[in-house]
Amino acid sequence: MRDGAVHVPLQFYATANYECSYLPERQARSQVVVPSGLIDQPVYSELVRQGFRRSGQFVYRPWCDHCRACIPVRVCVDEFSPSRTQRKVMQRLSAIRARLLPLNFHEQHFQLYLRYQHARHSGGGMDEDTRDQYANFILQSGVSSMLAEFVLDEQVVMVSLIDQLDDGLSAVYTFFDPELVRASLGVYNVLWQVGLARQLGLPFVYLGYWIRECRKMAYKDRYRPFDALIEGRWQRVGDQLDVGGA
Repeated sequence: MRDGAVHVPLQFYATANYECSYLPERQARSQVVVPSGLIDQPVYSELVRQGFRRSGQFVYRPWCDHCRACIPVRVCVDEFSPSRTQRKVMQRLSAIRARLLPLNFHEQHFQLYLRYQHARHSGGGMDEDTRDQYANFILQSGVSSMLAEFVLDEQVVMVSLIDQLDDGLSAVYTFFDPELVRASLGVYNVLWQVGLARQLGLPFVYLGYWIRECRKMAYKDRYRPFDALIEGRWQRVGDQLDVGGA
């Protein structure tokens, strides 16, 4: 932890190797922080700055032996200006209405989550999640978290789980109506979170891991300028993208 950070007796463990979820025929490992009950807001904010993410109460970062393809990135809110294509997405979806909600269970959200998992991750296990499993993944948090609900034509079309940090927002997980995949809801969501961070006076939106070789994770370099955490230091990335990789 950096100077001035709150110090708590956390421990860091490396998992055994497992099949990589993003790059075929590769093995991955994670570094896990325990106990999760001691990870409060200031500590979690510092962990995110060190490249960690969370999944439910599970706080981790990639810790692979021979691969550095997962690069943490964050959008620089004050300097970001949407591209022409991104502005068109915002205009096309201008009828969407968003509201922030506490982490409470909503049946409509759960059904949307299942449709999303069936369409995007069929056979991966999450498409068979029960309500309790959904709640453990989406609704369990020891830090400051909220749900952003997006409604179009009186229907919930997207839900995003967001953590508020000391210096920004962390986009934890988003699911949306798979029948609207061509509507660019994901683009709208990132731009909306950048706008929310700007309203809150927060300088960054943490988008998680950018993976150049993975189509599902490569989109994050479209929100420039952004910072990339490379060799332990956040570095500004502009139009010229050269941040290493595997």
